[in-house]
Amino acid sequence: MQENSLNRARALKPIVIAVGGEPQGVVVPNENGFRFLAVRLPAFAIDGQQFDTVEKARIAAMAAVRAHGGPAA
Repeated sequence: MQENSLNRARALKPIVIAVGGEPQGVVVPNENGFRFLAVRLPAFAIDGQQFDTVEKARIAAMAAVRAHGGPAA
C-alpha cells in the first residue's frame, strides 16, 4: 500500500514554471492535464487554471508576467 503512495507521489511531482529566470509557480499533473499553482504575485492571474501541456502553462505565465509589467521571457 505504501509503495503505491510513493509511486503516485513521484508521478505527481510539481514542475517549476519560470519566467525571466524567476519561478512564478508550479504545474501539478492530474487526470485532466496540468494545474498551475502560483508562487509569485504576477502569476496569481492564472492561479488554479488547468492547462493541456506544460508549455501552454509556461506561455500563460509569460503573458501574466508581461501584463503585470514584468519581463516577457
